[in-house]
Amino acid sequence: MPYERLLPPVLLLFSNVFMTFAWYAHLKHKDIALWKVILASWGIAFFEYLLMVPANRMGSAVYSAPQLKGMQEVLTLLVFAGFSYWYLGQPLKWNHWAGFALIAAAAWLIFLE
Repeated sequence: MPYERLLPPVLLLFSNVFMTFAWYAHLKHKDIALWKVILASWGIAFFEYLLMVPANRMGSAVYSAPQLKGMQEVLTLLVFAGFSYWYLGQPLKWNHWAGFALIAAAAWLIFLE
């Protein structure tokens, strides 16, 4: 079934949206006490785990663990690039894109048989 191959990346994509907000949204709100930020981040991360764990469990039926990790890293970078630009107002520079491209190339290598 095609959904067996598609559902894990879709879940990973959405889990990475939660993860990115949990890890980086507080950078825009440095006036909030650190302990509050930590609690909020843990609360957001809970929803990340609700998507990430099933994505990896289901994905392991069609992808290897290294392939799942490589896929997750590329999705993380794509989500982060958009988040950095639109939410934090920090567009990526050429060297960031070049570094991300190298990581994407590494992930591609993981998928070679």
